Amino acid sequence: MDPTLEPFFHPRGVVVVGASQDPSKLGYGLARNLLDCGYQGGIHLVNPSGGALFGLPLYPDVASVPEPADLAVLIVPAPVVPEALRQCAQRGVKAAVIVSGGFREAGAEGEELEQECLRIAREGGLRLLGPNCIGVLDTHLPLDTTFLARGGLRAGEVAFVSHSGAICAAVVEWAEAQGFGLSRLVSLGNQADVTETDVLSQTAADTHTRVVTLYLEGVGDGRRFVREAAAATRSKPVIALKAGRSPGGRKAASSHTGALAGQEEAYDAAFRRAGVLRAADSEELFEWACALSWCPPPAGRGFAVLTNAGGPGVLAADAVEACGLRLARPSDSTESSLRAMLPGAAGIGNPVDILASASPELYAACLRLLLDDPQVDGVIVVLPPPPRFSPESVAAAIAGVARGAAKPVAVALMGERTVRRAAELLRDSRIPAYRSPEAAASAMSALARWGEIRARSPVDPFPPVQGGALPGEVARLLAWAGGQGGALDQAACGRILSTCGIRVLPVELAGSAHEAVEIAERLGYPVALKVASPDIPHKSDAGGVALGLHSPTMVSKGFERICANAGRALPEARIAGVHVQRMARSGQEVIVGAVQDPQFGPLVMFGSGGVEAEQLRDVAFELAPLAPEDAERMVEGTWAGRRLRGHRGLPPADRGSVISAIMAMARLVAQHPAVAEIEINPLVVLEPGGGAVAVDVRARLRAPD
Repeated sequence: MDPTLEPFFHPRGVVVVGASQDPSKLGYGLARNLLDCGYQGGIHLVNPSGGALFGLPLYPDVASVPEPADLAVLIVPAPVVPEALRQCAQRGVKAAVIVSGGFREAGAEGEELEQECLRIAREGGLRLLGPNCIGVLDTHLPLDTTFLARGGLRAGEVAFVSHSGAICAAVVEWAEAQGFGLSRLVSLGNQADVTETDVLSQTAADTHTRVVTLYLEGVGDGRRFVREAAAATRSKPVIALKAGRSPGGRKAASSHTGALAGQEEAYDAAFRRAGVLRAADSEELFEWACALSWCPPPAGRGFAVLTNAGGPGVLAADAVEACGLRLARPSDSTESSLRAMLPGAAGIGNPVDILASASPELYAACLRLLLDDPQVDGVIVVLPPPPRFSPESVAAAIAGVARGAAKPVAVALMGERTVRRAAELLRDSRIPAYRSPEAAASAMSALARWGEIRARSPVDPFPPVQGGALPGEVARLLAWAGGQGGALDQAACGRILSTCGIRVLPVELAGSAHEAVEIAERLGYPVALKVASPDIPHKSDAGGVALGLHSPTMVSKGFERICANAGRALPEARIAGVHVQRMARSGQEVIVGAVQDPQFGPLVMFGSGGVEAEQLRDVAFELAPLAPEDAERMVEGTWAGRRLRGHRGLPPADRGSVISAIMAMARLVAQHPAVAEIEINPLVVLEPGGGAVAVDVRARLRAPD
């Protein structure tokens, strides 16, 4: 933990600069919240007009306030903030929350003002939260430096860290309505100084917090975020909602890898490496948090469904499997006991359908049986309004069994008005209750994944590069090829990959049809021809590829046709000639690539190759460096990788050589950030023991700084 952040979370005294006697002003609401929350430290209110507020004096300036005063909350117009910060620094205040807006978010003038505030803070030894934020709320200290209307917010176990102040306000209201408690809320605003990564480790260390939830619009230092998040998830679950999923992509991407490796793929890889669970929306974020704070993680992924109706049971069964869980097979003794206590028309398998007439006592007995079954890791109870008994009586019976159980229980209450009291009863008993079977299954899936994350051995999220440093020849080749940055030709790409240990099919450049024939005769038929142009990354799209040419005549005509096609498709393209390459033996085609992500650094890709790489989108991404198990997961996570074992008449291929190629690619981009983008497509994978060969390679180097 960073000791300089302590004043934000455990201040001995708080100074409110801009406290107002006008109830319509935010400075009034902020001072009221600080006084009403029960904070036990010193509270000092500052307003040049003087007077009193809530029985406390209004001091004319920060210099006038008494001890203790180590946290200041500034809620004054933006142009006044720099002077207020100077006063805070001179007074010995250690941290400041700038609630005021009108900074970077308002334009260039605001950006200059924000930078001035940051300079003042650094010179004066101040840490800044914000500007343009809501502040900090801690329900256990307690502390409230926000102006939000708190209502009946209860102390809880879920912390919320947010880039958006408006979402903080919505979360407080939502938590109140759901009877859901927060431990801590932190609004980050513009993050001129303190960032989400700074706050993450501090919040994860909070003894009252069991789950950390994040609303992120980006991260500043991606690698540092991954390291801090990985450290946090060794003890507590972290759930992130990352905004901005729209497919902007990389406009200037020159390869399939670059086009597919959008911002969201990088965030997915980063969250996975750190053990962070990624929620799809705000409801899912807190539905998962509820399960993670109240339920023990399951020992496995086998769940039973208990319901009083067939249709909802089928929906739950579908949801269980769609979420990556599985329907457990109850033991013979469990089925025998269920059969003895249920009517003949009941469903004894999984889902267990105990029929609409089921009493609260029958629900409890069946739930107890399922939880006692060693083959069942958890139970999802699906409860449409029962026709003979009140929903709350059934909920009370369920809670009596589930409360304190060693396995997780989630309840899907299907309905609205009639099940409202049942939902409150379950939540008061710390049993997660959801509006649908799908939501309940999703939460249990997140809980199961957290159990798996918690069980894995602590590892460095960025392991040492496997195989040590690459030969110096790679650096020399990169320096030779990339003096000006930009795309590399096939020959340079081939030499670099060969030096990295990846087998490359030889390729030679022909400047004329006659030269192409000479090269083909030397390499041996059949050959492939590909247009040689730094301006045409996707050669097939421009008609710049000819395959399976068996004679000099075919090669000569192919050369002329390719050059003509490329010239028509892209008249401005620079065409150096045609690359001639002997046709590879038949095998399975995959793609292996890497890009340098601006937030998270080198990102490696594997998936289905050939001309359909972007259309199929059967790809997996991981951050480099890789451990061997990371490469294994990439292969197993794609259809292209699973197919290497053989499928429907397709013989097995050399899977080990693919793992080696992925590891070599990761090693290259991890050790040489100058490689902005590199791709093998296709990598032809031969029979087991036959290896794999790179057929087409493209790469782009960063321009020198």
